[in-house]
Amino acid sequence: MGTTERTVRARRGAAGTRAWRPVLAAVLSTGLLLSGWQAASAGAAQDGRPDGGGDTGPLQVRVSGDAEPARARDGDPDTYAKGSTAHWVRADLGATRRLDRVELSLPGGAQRVQLQGSANGRDYVELSDTRARKGEVTLRLGGAPVRYLRAVGARRVGELAVYGAVSGDTTPPGTPHRVRLDGAVLHWQRVPGAAGYDVYADGRLRAGLPATAKHWKDTTAPGGAEEKVEYTVRARDAAGNQSPDSRPVIRTVAAGEGSSRAAFTPPRSGAGTAGKARTRTDGKSGSKGGESGSKGGRSGKDGSGGGKGAGAAATGADMPYTTVEAESGTTGGGAQVVGPNRKIGDVAGEASGRKAVTLKETGQYVEFTTTAETNTLVTRFSLPDAPGGGGTSATLNVYVDGQKAKALDLTSKYAWLYGPEASPVNDPGAGPARHIYDEAHLDLGRTVPAGSTIRLQKDADNSSTYAIDFVDFEKVSAAPNPDPAAFVEPAGFTHQDVQNALDKARMDTTGKIQGVYLPPGDYETSSKFQVYLKPVKVIGAGPWFTRFHAPAGQQNTDVGFRADNGANGSTFAGFAYFGNYTSRIDGPGKVFDFQNVSGITIENIWAEHMVCLYWGANTDRMTLRDNRIRNTFADGLNMTNGSTDNLVADTEARATGDDSFALFSALDAGGGDQKNNVYENLTSKLTWRAAGLAVYGGQLNTFRNIRVADTLVYSGVTISSLDFGYPMNGFGPGQTTFENLGIERAGGHFWNGQTFPGIWLFSASKPFRAIRVNGAGITDPTYHGIMFQTNYVGQQPQNPVEDTELTDVTVSGAKKSGDEYDKKSGFGIWANEMPEQGQGPAVGEATFRRLTLRDNAEDIRNTTSTFKLTIE
Repeated sequence: MGTTERTVRARRGAAGTRAWRPVLAAVLSTGLLLSGWQAASAGAAQDGRPDGGGDTGPLQVRVSGDAEPARARDGDPDTYAKGSTAHWVRADLGATRRLDRVELSLPGGAQRVQLQGSANGRDYVELSDTRARKGEVTLRLGGAPVRYLRAVGARRVGELAVYGAVSGDTTPPGTPHRVRLDGAVLHWQRVPGAAGYDVYADGRLRAGLPATAKHWKDTTAPGGAEEKVEYTVRARDAAGNQSPDSRPVIRTVAAGEGSSRAAFTPPRSGAGTAGKARTRTDGKSGSKGGESGSKGGRSGKDGSGGGKGAGAAATGADMPYTTVEAESGTTGGGAQVVGPNRKIGDVAGEASGRKAVTLKETGQYVEFTTTAETNTLVTRFSLPDAPGGGGTSATLNVYVDGQKAKALDLTSKYAWLYGPEASPVNDPGAGPARHIYDEAHLDLGRTVPAGSTIRLQKDADNSSTYAIDFVDFEKVSAAPNPDPAAFVEPAGFTHQDVQNALDKARMDTTGKIQGVYLPPGDYETSSKFQVYLKPVKVIGAGPWFTRFHAPAGQQNTDVGFRADNGANGSTFAGFAYFGNYTSRIDGPGKVFDFQNVSGITIENIWAEHMVCLYWGANTDRMTLRDNRIRNTFADGLNMTNGSTDNLVADTEARATGDDSFALFSALDAGGGDQKNNVYENLTSKLTWRAAGLAVYGGQLNTFRNIRVADTLVYSGVTISSLDFGYPMNGFGPGQTTFENLGIERAGGHFWNGQTFPGIWLFSASKPFRAIRVNGAGITDPTYHGIMFQTNYVGQQPQNPVEDTELTDVTVSGAKKSGDEYDKKSGFGIWANEMPEQGQGPAVGEATFRRLTLRDNAEDIRNTTSTFKLTIE
């Protein structure tokens, strides 16, 4: 690790300077950075080199902008340059230096700022993310080579301080691995000891990112023609040494989608609704000066707008596979792209992106081009149910580069529920259908190179009709026993073989046995394993290789693990659980059903056809990361009853039958205050019964970088103080914080016709307070973007919405639905005046800062006298 030196501090001031103006990137590239005033410390030479030579002295810095130099150099840290619109603060260090960090003073409210750097004054790269920042901000650069700096999006800047990195270290860090593309998002695995990462596109440096980065999205402007872009990633240490290039990955960019050679477009300033604060308590809707939308309808809810809103850049979980939508593939033989629509029980309405491809006749296919090596395939599909329920089975042929490879076995046994919306059953006579998709996976038997074609085709021996939603591609390999002397292996693949190995590890008195290694294979299990008396590590070869199966001839078998407090500190990693649940049964069915334990790690687990992956009551300091949750009948995971200091990270949940990620501050099973939990880098797709993220009470909990897409009937994010009849703590007094939410095509109708939004804020039986939403983009909600609601008992409201602030929020594309709920649709923000019979209007108040409303039928609807919306 290198040491740091302070090079120079340049102050911007004073109050009363004229507004700064945005400047085009093309103008900046012609040398404007060399103009402006100069702030040089004593002893700085005029050629930009330190007085006396060496690398220890301060550098000359030139800072330019539109403010008058005399006012900008007053040296008073309490004054600052101020503008009514976004501007750039630009600094020239005089020579390229490897920088340790940059410190900014950003007075007043939060500003959406990004730091960028350049070695030549023309080609700028991203040195930080774009996010809301205020106060004293430190941006770590980890030795990035920079001459020119600029802060994009700043409206007030008090100081700019630059620190150089000094080190004799010349050893480069390791090369980033697991580099892959998911659309325009580049992913990689972090390198131990790396201080940052540099991303290259076609050999050109595009971004210099911090040590915490694991992904980067190409957001450049549209190009003119189709092109291929090759991306590589290098790790960088604190001394600025770079690793060799990662393996390249290639993206084919369609005309108009974007080009790595396009000019940089600065981010929006975040002030989407300009003007002074506005308060709505009089029933009038709309917002002055904002980017309000058209009144155009979306008949039948068939718009499926894409992308995240400008208020957030959530990319969600960093998963090791690439997902490709079927509608983005190539269809042939008469295969049809269907949708978009929002209909429950429809192959388009229940599909990701609200589109799918149907294969109904022999010879029809959908084909995908691989963007990286793969040896596996997962597809989400819909197959018809049997007339009396219970599912049907069929095969679908898989071709690689035009040659038949294998047949994919499909069944609809675990799909197709009917009737009551809250508790559907496996009886086609009970009412309308829902939950009509499932997933299947296949080992291709060989590594398929990038640029190959993989086709799903209905041939004469494929007896059914099919809807294909998407595919996953992933290159996998089995992990060996980490230490044969320390990890016991089962004698076989039965439940008893595994239990015997667990018992042997538990009863070891030598101290040499750490746990159990589960070699590749299919393990049949019919009950729960119990871990107790001491911690144990249960390690598999990876979820593609170590696979637990509930008995195929049974249904709804309770399998998984339980642990008591003697097992604190255990680890469960690297295996899959494929259950046999065909309906929801509350109570059993959780892979990990834990209570009163702590310090346990659950990592790289694949759970499917279970009720839940994880249910934790009074579980503390748990780590759940890198997991995949699919096609469950209740929550993906739920922490409750005083669970504290837990981390949930880099997990994707698909098609859960209740909230994908939940925190419920109940008290019925022990525990106390539920706080200090972090849920981050999560993706929820296709939740078919509840929300992608649901938070019920608690305090000092943080939920950040979370992407929710295509909820079928409910909100994307639920923030609620409803206790469901259980003893429960409400929100506060400490804050509950939501950061960087991306919510796409979310919402729906449930509970006898109530409509739900992208974000639902529901003040109910417990206090609703201290809520902070910092950065959220809500795109194309089914009915409305954000809804405030209050619960009533005996025609009296319970707790009001209090101390609730939402900053840097964008709602776009809330259109009229054109269905039976049309009158309850099209609102960007809605203070609900009458959710359902026996209820009443929302009560309380909330404040929005830097709100952007765009392309909504009605931006703000508040006809109540009981709820105050303040828009600043």
